[in-house]
Amino acid sequence: MSNKLFAIAKITRASGLKGEVGVRPLVRQFDDYVTDKSLFIGFDETIARDVKLEKVTGLNKKRRFLFEGLKTRDEAESMIGQLLFASVEDSDPINLISADLLGATVVADNGEIIGELVDMISLPANDVYVIKRGKKEVLIPVVPEIVRAVDIEMGLVTITPMDGLLD
Repeated sequence: MSNKLFAIAKITRASGLKGEVGVRPLVRQFDDYVTDKSLFIGFDETIARDVKLEKVTGLNKKRRFLFEGLKTRDEAESMIGQLLFASVEDSDPINLISADLLGATVVADNGEIIGELVDMISLPANDVYVIKRGKKEVLIPVVPEIVRAVDIEMGLVTITPMDGLLD
């Protein structure tokens, strides 16, 4: 299994004088990945460098993150606009919401072509695929009972539609 980098947040501001930064999460699962995975910072995944999270202070949207090596406000300000990446495996569930899936063909597990994946929406309970099916759009919840397989390389999403899901 190969690992790849997945953008989980964007650094939005410097906070305080000791190198702390504020971030805007890009995925609903941000908290799971910021503490449990190897982290990288950069404007692009190809030039990202690895970092270690030293400490987190504050609560909810007011949290501040301090990474090893950032000790001054100037260093923190130089990070604004960069992305925070987590290292994930190909089989990681976060790949179900990869931007690389946009434009993928969505098929039912019986082989019927459902349509094209045109957008993704992050809701509090789960993520949702927006599928263009003819002249209408269909919303498909991204849950294991429905989304059976995702092949980013082939641009293919396989689902098991439940009764009424595609109407």
